[in-house]
Amino acid sequence: MDRWVGKVAVVTGASAGIGAAIAKELVRAGLLTVGLARRVELVEALKGDLASVEIASRLHAVKCDVSKEEDILSAFGFICEKFGGIDVLVNNAGVSRDGTVLGVGNSKDLRDIFDTNVIGLALCSREAYQSMKKRSVDGHIINIGSLSGHQVYDIPRQSIYSPSKFAVRALTDSMRIEMRNESSRVKVTCISPGIVMTDMVGDFADAIHFPTLLAEDIADSVRYVLSTPPRVQIHELVIRPNGEPF
Repeated sequence: MDRWVGKVAVVTGASAGIGAAIAKELVRAGLLTVGLARRVELVEALKGDLASVEIASRLHAVKCDVSKEEDILSAFGFICEKFGGIDVLVNNAGVSRDGTVLGVGNSKDLRDIFDTNVIGLALCSREAYQSMKKRSVDGHIINIGSLSGHQVYDIPRQSIYSPSKFAVRALTDSMRIEMRNESSRVKVTCISPGIVMTDMVGDFADAIHFPTLLAEDIADSVRYVLSTPPRVQIHELVIRPNGEPF
């Protein structure tokens, strides 16, 4: 991880759960980390979990709703201007809904999920990649996917969420092909965890009677992926809790 010390990382959806854990892990690893979130005050509050004022000073919060292109353009423009560019992007922001693909009145659910989980991820990746390309850096884009992007499970909140995560895997492959065709040194990885016990699990948490992951487990996996040398590219990392029945 030494080569990333002092570099700039951006983490979307950094206000809680997986995103918060990743942001704190990157700060501890020495990266200047910008947490994007709609609730920036929660990102600022993460500084209290860090060991010292010096370490906490590496964490910055920028307000951004990744379902809105104008927010993305404003946030990434600000980051590039203030910090000089982006070296690492972790696309973590995601939403789920109780809606179904065939349900009546599901238009908002469909748009909310795909605008955030798919379109937002693509636009953030575009802005970060252009910053990396312009400066000819060995950057890294990490997309937080899901086991739901490998198989559709008959459990709550999967009907629309799962197709969006299939799209994340496909987008990751498309990015990799485009980067290769441009002879880019930027790497792109999809991390696909099983169920992680976060706020997104929501109301059906009590119905889960099998092992789950913690947000810190995914933060550890991000650190592992980033720790690989430039010659190594992890295409996908699948993480299941030990003893999971699926």
